[in-house]
Amino acid sequence: MKAVIQRVTNASVSVDGEVKGSIEKGFLILLGVVQGDTFAQAEVLASKIAKLRVFEDENEKMNLSLLDVAGEALVVSQFTLCADCKKGNRPSFTPSAPPDIANELYLEFSEMLRNNGIQRVENGVFGADMKVSLFNDGPVTIILDTDLWRK
Repeated sequence: MKAVIQRVTNASVSVDGEVKGSIEKGFLILLGVVQGDTFAQAEVLASKIAKLRVFEDENEKMNLSLLDVAGEALVVSQFTLCADCKKGNRPSFTPSAPPDIANELYLEFSEMLRNNGIQRVENGVFGADMKVSLFNDGPVTIILDTDLWRK
């Protein structure tokens, strides 16, 4: 499972001009589900993200988590994060999990964020052509890959 986490002051996702999810201060999380990913990995990732200390404290030091600042999360599925670009110039998306499995893990990941104390978790529309708007704060962008924890 791969996640790109962006600290934002606000973010939204729209489909066909209609806003499907929006947040204020928190994380925009682009989530890619790879073949072989598990619910256990989703739980580890959700817990890590909820506790990731990248918000500034009173001394302007990145020392506070999403939980500490009562931040929100907008989770957007993005199979292109699973692209294999080793050969040629056209990415292969065969490492991506099949859509039914990817959607199940995507939704479960969002629920696991809630279970880890994130009060407001919004979602995009799985498999849709989405337009994502964000105001990156910092900018702070973190990439997490559960493969790193498996090894």
